[in-house]
Amino acid sequence: VQLQASGGGLVQAGGSLRLSCAASGIIFRLNDMGWYRQAPGKRRELVASISRRYSTDYADSVKGRFTISRDNAKNTVYLQMNSLKPEDTAIYYCNIGTSVAHNYWGQGTLVTVSS
Repeated sequence: VQLQASGGGLVQAGGSLRLSCAASGIIFRLNDMGWYRQAPGKRRELVASISRRYSTDYADSVKGRFTISRDNAKNTVYLQMNSLKPEDTAIYYCNIGTSVAHNYWGQGTLVTVSS
């Protein structure tokens, strides 16, 4: 499995970013996918997930602000982040499923939200 996240950057509070994560080495369309984040000094957490049937779920902290989507033709999962807050600052990763107990995480993408 290879997972390559991109699209992070520095943004002011209230701004938006769109993250992408390209996956290879898996049958992408058969897998649920999740976006996770890890802030400095904190544990990695699941922020959004999308099933292989396109049902979605979100952490309470991002509901109404973040939208997860997927493009099976491109083996890519996206995270549209709106109304960003300083507390959204973290390294963002994608992975298969909804568990944080993975051995492999791939390259994440850093999101920094300034106040």
